[in-house]
Amino acid sequence: MLKQYKLVIFDWDGTVMDSIARIVSCLEEAARLTGGLPTLSPEQLKQMIGLSLEKGFVLLYPNAPFSLFDTWKAHYGQQFRDDNPTPHAFYPDVATTLDTLKNAHGKLLGVATGKSRIGLDRAMGETESQHFFAATRTADETSSKPDPLMINALLEELGINKEEAVMVGDTSHDMLLANNAGIDAIGITWGVHDAVTLSGYNPVAIVGTLPELLTLP
Repeated sequence: MLKQYKLVIFDWDGTVMDSIARIVSCLEEAARLTGGLPTLSPEQLKQMIGLSLEKGFVLLYPNAPFSLFDTWKAHYGQQFRDDNPTPHAFYPDVATTLDTLKNAHGKLLGVATGKSRIGLDRAMGETESQHFFAATRTADETSSKPDPLMINALLEELGINKEEAVMVGDTSHDMLLANNAGIDAIGITWGVHDAVTLSGYNPVAIVGTLPELLTLP
């Protein structure tokens, strides 16, 4: 299965990076600091992971005045960059898996993420992972998932046909992004959504961990 693809596109948070707990903690604190927003459970907050902050705010707080968005966004950014002690790092064996896909299997690797460009570049710098990826796209330089623009931009930049690319992600947003772009998807369950949820979007496979990609035919 995997051998038919020239390009493997990864979501970031919850797919390659174990950052869900940090994101949720930062969202909780951002809402508290902003004021005027309802208290949401961790499970509710997780549902915005993968979206741009703007789309995430609207999803989480549909009845809140949008005038609170800029303050909330600033608090969230400050928490994630500097103030929140919750750790985040690559999931186990991610770097080895990316290296194998690129150098042993000859795949082009890409990223399509709801993070900002500044946020993705910072995360790649912290993990020293820039060299794995041929091209990356973020929500603030294209459009938020599930708009297919970031996938289409990656395909155009790398000269890849749709049938030669696959999206790997942990959320329904990733699966729907792939569906909207007309490419295949592989779901991964160590992030936000479980196999039942991911299977509703007709992925070609579902794996539990990123290294399991290497076991696909």
